[in-house]
Amino acid sequence: MLAASASLTGSAKWWVRLHRAHHRYTDTENDPYSMKKGFFHAHMGWTIFKQAPIKLVHIDVSDLNNDAVASWQHRNYFSISLSSAYILPTICCGLFFDDWMGGFIYGGLVRVFFVQQSIFCVNSLAHWLGDQPYSDRHTPRDHILTAILTLGEGFHNFHHEFPSDYRNTYFRYQYDPTKWAIYAWSMLGIASDLKRFRSAEIEKARLRQCKKQLQQKISKFDYGQPLEELPIVSWAAFRSSVKEGLSWTVISGVVYDVAGFIDEHPGGPSFIRHAIGKDATAMLNGGIYGHSDTAFSLLETLRIGILSETGDH
Repeated sequence: MLAASASLTGSAKWWVRLHRAHHRYTDTENDPYSMKKGFFHAHMGWTIFKQAPIKLVHIDVSDLNNDAVASWQHRNYFSISLSSAYILPTICCGLFFDDWMGGFIYGGLVRVFFVQQSIFCVNSLAHWLGDQPYSDRHTPRDHILTAILTLGEGFHNFHHEFPSDYRNTYFRYQYDPTKWAIYAWSMLGIASDLKRFRSAEIEKARLRQCKKQLQQKISKFDYGQPLEELPIVSWAAFRSSVKEGLSWTVISGVVYDVAGFIDEHPGGPSFIRHAIGKDATAMLNGGIYGHSDTAFSLLETLRIGILSETGDH
């Protein structure tokens, strides 16, 4: 508690209240450091400029009210923070290194500045830079750079999706010294009742987001007009169009316009020209050589109609 007070970021009760409001109202007007209000506001503007009253009456901090240490810190925050942030570093550097001014400036002022900037990055950089492997409903993101600057808080997408988990990272190899420290303290009996979210739900969230991102990528590509939306083309109309100079061919009952692909065909243009005006199903499916999956995918973008089942074909 003394070490936390030395960062001059408010009492535990004050900070937890805001932090829980941030989780409850993420990216809304009642979010005290909403990224929707801009990067600077999320970083430190919320501490400088007056905001509209936040509905903190809905935020439960009864656990902090019932904690003797947290209550003691909240009541005496000014004197505790002043002592731990400036007086203690000045005395230590003065007594042990005979550098009273250095202790005040570097152990106090400069240290507080950099610690606060690191903490503020959790509200700004962690909502702006990186990926969203678990959910993209809100702005929190994961990035190794933010994790380095904030001692592990950079995997913020995980934290917002599973806020009851004491960890900020799911995988062991991800940089999260805070998680390792808390776990080490639990081994020593200093920390207890460490909470972990259900692994199955975490994996499901990852897969759900992967599926969503994959579908978004797929939607950006041309997979051709759906078969059910293609017009019906009679064999007579097909032959007539070919006689008029159109480069049409038929494969498995679907009509394709291959004019734009003749010169691009890896096997040479003669094979494509030979298929114009004919049923090229056998040629495509191994009659000449087996085609790749990419060939079939590209073919989907060239389809223009469905050959009628009636007629003399």
